[in-house]
Amino acid sequence: MLTDLDAVYVDTRADALGFALGLPPVDALATLTVTRGPVRVELRLLGASHQVVAGPISETVACLPGLSGPLPGEVIRTVGDWSYDFTAGTRAYDRAGFEAAVDEVGRRLTGRADALTGTFPGSPYAVTAIAMAAGLGWRTWHAYPQTMEIVETRTRLEATG
Repeated sequence: MLTDLDAVYVDTRADALGFALGLPPVDALATLTVTRGPVRVELRLLGASHQVVAGPISETVACLPGLSGPLPGEVIRTVGDWSYDFTAGTRAYDRAGFEAAVDEVGRRLTGRADALTGTFPGSPYAVTAIAMAAGLGWRTWHAYPQTMEIVETRTRLEATG
């Protein structure tokens, strides 16, 4: 699902993104609910970036009070009967490379019922996208036209019990 978000984005630099597990749902600009097996997954676009709520897990990557960046490169945790594995990386581009990379993400996610992409006012390249991955996993992209950077995250959630 592609949506034009009617709000100025709060996160304007990749290194300002913070990470948290277990936050309650934050006010979202757009949401999409997907079911994978017995697990309900809510993909949430925030003015400050993204939040995913999946079963007992709440993952927030955002510029919010109390969260400071930069993002960790990897987080591996056990939460109840679940194994949680998160990775994040940032790539810098020149203008043409940045625009081509954002366009490619858009092409890959267009028409997918398990993906949510939001474009913020001011630039067609101010984009946050979340898409389900194989099994119980998801990927996100956070594009920053001011700095020509894209933050990509990958998360995998597996039942251990």
